[in-house]
Amino acid sequence: MSPAFSRGPDSHEKYRRETDTLGSKDLPAEVYYGIHTARAMENFPVSGRPAHPRLIEAIAVVKKAAAQVNRKLGLIPAEVAGAIGSACDEIIGGALADQFVVDALQGGAGTSTHMNVNEVVANLAIERLGGSKGDYQLVHPLDHVNRCQSTNDVYPTALRIAAIRLLRPLSEAYASLQEALQEKEQEFADVMKLGRTQLMDALPMMAGQGFGAYAKAVARDRWRLYKAEERLREIHLGGTAIGTGLDAPKAYVFQVTDTLQELTGLGLARSEFPMDGTQNMDVFVEVSGLLKAAAVTLLKIAGDLRLLASGPAGGIGEYTLPAVQAGSSIMPGKVNPVMAEMAGQTAMRVIANDAAITWAAAGGQLELNAFGPLIADSLLESLEILGRAVPLFEQRCIRGIAVNETACREHLRRSTVLATALVPHLGYEAAAEIAGIARREGLSVEHVAVDGGWLTAERAAAILNPLQVTKPGIPGE
Repeated sequence: MSPAFSRGPDSHEKYRRETDTLGSKDLPAEVYYGIHTARAMENFPVSGRPAHPRLIEAIAVVKKAAAQVNRKLGLIPAEVAGAIGSACDEIIGGALADQFVVDALQGGAGTSTHMNVNEVVANLAIERLGGSKGDYQLVHPLDHVNRCQSTNDVYPTALRIAAIRLLRPLSEAYASLQEALQEKEQEFADVMKLGRTQLMDALPMMAGQGFGAYAKAVARDRWRLYKAEERLREIHLGGTAIGTGLDAPKAYVFQVTDTLQELTGLGLARSEFPMDGTQNMDVFVEVSGLLKAAAVTLLKIAGDLRLLASGPAGGIGEYTLPAVQAGSSIMPGKVNPVMAEMAGQTAMRVIANDAAITWAAAGGQLELNAFGPLIADSLLESLEILGRAVPLFEQRCIRGIAVNETACREHLRRSTVLATALVPHLGYEAAAEIAGIARREGLSVEHVAVDGGWLTAERAAAILNPLQVTKPGIPGE
């Protein structure tokens, strides 16, 4: 049942009284939200943060589109529709952010945040028509602002719009990160270093090859994120409460999607089966899964860089990461890999958010998922923090990386992994014996192979050519 709102007070009063089906409440006269929002503030003081501002802006865009269509169809007066549209524009522009006060984590499938927007839009519109806040006979939050709508089609639609708008710059950020890694691939193409598997010495490689492998992984993430927008474009606006479209005329259902497409500039498409949109949140799980994959790549790269830059005296020390701030309050001169740590922690949060989205989507029941607010909060946070972290990681870490060629050469000199190149020529057992002697006596593999009579000096030099062992094929042939 829709709340029955009372008429607002005179402007000189400090409070106004609003009434719904549960009773009455006094609200500060200056606030733009109403009784539903006030009750939600009492019920859900949980996280201490409101719904994501991009979600609020997207709901306002939906409200503007609905008002325009309702005006065309004669469902609300033209002057009311105009005032609603003007109010929505103000919210879309970022105004009155302090009026969206309902906690991000709330019961009701997002109804409280939705009503928060309805009430703020209504009271802004009322003022534009010369009335006082709370004078809902002029503009009613439900009969006018929410005409032909339900939380259950507005909220998921707005979430899709908000997600797309955050997804696009994130995809671009990954493209830029890929480019930065490719530049490092070229910069360090001639720098040989020791490869490692399971943290143990492995075959030699070029430092640039490592960055090239990172770039390939990031390229896949970039493409996945770019394509993820397609999953979010289908909206079920007009499906109202459970997807049947009750109280929404067919003309409205068709026109509101077209209008929303024009207002957003996004390639939105009307769902052919709106009940799917109220029941199922798997699209958000899919997008979150792609974000998780991108986060895993980021975490892997950040972890590798921290390890290879470790020390520098007591660790691997092959890479030098940019020094961006002092690293210790007690140890002078200590510099920590803080940008890589930031990237790693951001990735961990995205992975955790994916778990929350998974559980929330699976917890939907029958014709509605009550846990939409957790999905929205988690998904938009993941998009936003990745969108901020990736450019910072690129600019303040990746682009300033240097390779310590001295450390790379020394690690190669002390390693016996070059014995692997001898296997096709001498067999595994002989190569293992040579490696063992070299390790015990602190000699090079080449010295042991020649000194022990396994190979001539010329043949050993050809087989153990460092540049050849970083390429496909059998060295020395």
